[in-house]
Amino acid sequence: MARRIVKGGLPTRDEVLDFIQSSDAPAGKREIAKAFGLKGADKIALKALLKDMGDEGLIDAGPGRAFHKMGGIPKVTVLRVVDVDDGGRAFAVPERWEAEGNPPRLRVMERKGRGAPALGVGDRILSRTEEGRDGWIAHPMKKLLKDSELVLGVVHKEGERHWLRPVEKKERRELAISDLGEARVGDLVLAEKTGRPPRLSARVDTILGDPFAPRSFSLIAIHKHEIPHVFPDAVLAEAERMAKQPLGEREDLTHIPIVAIDPADARDHDDAVWAAADDDPGNEGGWKAIVAIADVSFYVRPGSALDKEARRRGNSVYFPDRVVPMLPETLSADVCSLKEGEDRAALACHLQVSKAGALKSWRFTRARVRIAANIAYEDAQAAIDAEKGQDRIEVSSPTCSMPEIESDGPVPRALVQATLKPLWACWQALYKARDKRAPLELDLPERRVMLDEKGRILSVAPRERLDAHKLIEDYMIAANVAAAKALEARRGPVMYRVHEPPAREKLVALKDYLKTFGIEFALGQVIRPETFNRIIDRLGEAEFRPQVMEQILRTQTQAYYAPRNQGHFGLALGSYAHFTSPIRRYADLLVHRSLVASYRLGEGGLAADEEASMEVTGELISNLERRAMVAERETLDRYVAAYLSDHVGQVMDCRITGVQPFGFFATVEALGGDGLVPAAILGSEYFRYDESSLSLTGEESGERYTLGQRLKLRLVEADPVSGNLRFELPEGAKGGERPSRPRGPRRDGAGHMVGRRGRPGNIRHRSR
Repeated sequence: MARRIVKGGLPTRDEVLDFIQSSDAPAGKREIAKAFGLKGADKIALKALLKDMGDEGLIDAGPGRAFHKMGGIPKVTVLRVVDVDDGGRAFAVPERWEAEGNPPRLRVMERKGRGAPALGVGDRILSRTEEGRDGWIAHPMKKLLKDSELVLGVVHKEGERHWLRPVEKKERRELAISDLGEARVGDLVLAEKTGRPPRLSARVDTILGDPFAPRSFSLIAIHKHEIPHVFPDAVLAEAERMAKQPLGEREDLTHIPIVAIDPADARDHDDAVWAAADDDPGNEGGWKAIVAIADVSFYVRPGSALDKEARRRGNSVYFPDRVVPMLPETLSADVCSLKEGEDRAALACHLQVSKAGALKSWRFTRARVRIAANIAYEDAQAAIDAEKGQDRIEVSSPTCSMPEIESDGPVPRALVQATLKPLWACWQALYKARDKRAPLELDLPERRVMLDEKGRILSVAPRERLDAHKLIEDYMIAANVAAAKALEARRGPVMYRVHEPPAREKLVALKDYLKTFGIEFALGQVIRPETFNRIIDRLGEAEFRPQVMEQILRTQTQAYYAPRNQGHFGLALGSYAHFTSPIRRYADLLVHRSLVASYRLGEGGLAADEEASMEVTGELISNLERRAMVAERETLDRYVAAYLSDHVGQVMDCRITGVQPFGFFATVEALGGDGLVPAAILGSEYFRYDESSLSLTGEESGERYTLGQRLKLRLVEADPVSGNLRFELPEGAKGGERPSRPRGPRRDGAGHMVGRRGRPGNIRHRSR
């Protein structure tokens, strides 16, 4: 129990800290007020004092609103087991840790005897904690469910009952809360389902905090998808140790003005590039280029703690407000990151490019590089645009010393002449070869969320697509092709990036869809990427161009990793592997290791057991990549919903992105985030769903809503927690008002009985 203190009046900061640290039970505002005998106005003053102490960094509040010293651990908290040693001793870290530095590691004092479950890595435990002479100790109170077995939601109240509103879009039913614990209305929580259908309820397990706080949107995705975001101590220690390794003997490329061109907000720098005119007599008018990639395999060795953790994560996950890295920041953001003016270990891909842009030869070396500059895409593009109009491109000799750097703009002019202009000239050749190869060209813009220093949303806008982006993309593709072919030449294991041609059933659906626009699509032809490009070119600037591109995208298969080569359909390449991003993708690290082993480039090559398990690993990292993509997309939707929550009631330019029997989904142009327009509110008539054209058509008016159609809609709801948007037709739009009384069921285009709100009724088939 908390001790009683005989004192009158408001306690001092030191007295509050002393009480919190010495109390043998969680100390919240109520316990502090009771201990110091505070009443009335003193209680209000205590609330202000505790807020000030939090702002000053003296104390922090745990999930149950009990206070603890900043940087410390709550008396009772949820821990996650991160390691179990050979002697069976378990170690855990706090599940929530927002203080600076790495979270403390606690020795778990497990209960022994019959019925006491052994703890394993990943287990969650509610524990009482104490700080001893040798560090922190945890005394388990009970073992908790894993995140995957819990429901993530927000607490709200209706009447006298508390309810859990699930975050998951597909989970439409709210659960009555049977045990609220310390949670309050508005809290984001993890809850355990209890009872049996139809009387399911929820018991709050963990309080995550304010769902509308700037960093909560990504936190929701991390918990929902069980993305590992805390590195075990053993992994962090190994990263620190490996980071101190001397670079050893390497090809010295420090005299070459190689540059890294990345987004302005890049958190790590995997790659850097350089090019120059080739003086080889057999390659007149051609180029030589270097694509230098961070030599992660030198630091992350097969079977090490770092390697196991990287494989478990599969890839880095990028959110607008944070990155969950595949590797600890000591490596990902520092030692492996190619930073301006710093000597770095690299795996260098030396390319010989013909005048026509073909790859004539390639070789790989372990090198030492010194990046001349880290340049943002926009700055590189602006520098090149400023040079336009000059007839002749001056090319530096590859053996010259680093040019003198003058501070005459975001990119020094000397560097523009020595590196950027030759890079662009060589890229023009690569781009010619790309055009001849005719990869799939879909102009579908990405969204970019801009945040202020406190993590609040400033804007959501499409990312601008510059030539600088295309340039880096084509150099990376060239290096990826070279890596795959180099390994094939030595019969080394390859983790291919596979993109198979579209399945026939999807092509049949595309044929039916295109027919609704009067576009013929022959199924008997050999399907290549240029087949789709020709369709897009024929559309010109037609209004329905975006919707046709969307449907072509849906026709494509999903790319994956595998040790068997099936080619890359979208890029129109026969052999393709990912080599250029080993900081953030495990597949690239495996390709590096295979190159190191196949070409005898030193330590850190692919191990025999890795080669044997390539197929299993390929399937694993493909699944982890999909998990990351879903988490990133959902988080972006939440940011968009948060941004739009201030615009509820406004009429906006939208585009239909999906059509179903129960209504259509639309997105705000240039922003994204899908919202539903139920068929029931389109008007007093019924709308027939046609699957082949993906459209809803009014039976009486003929009013039609189809995929890709642009229209104006009123935003009526924007929920940042779920990412859900909801729209309606603005006043005066075609379709009339919502019917005032229910009417009978209808049939959709497939002949299914559909209720008034578009929900399937009894299924009956009819001949067409």
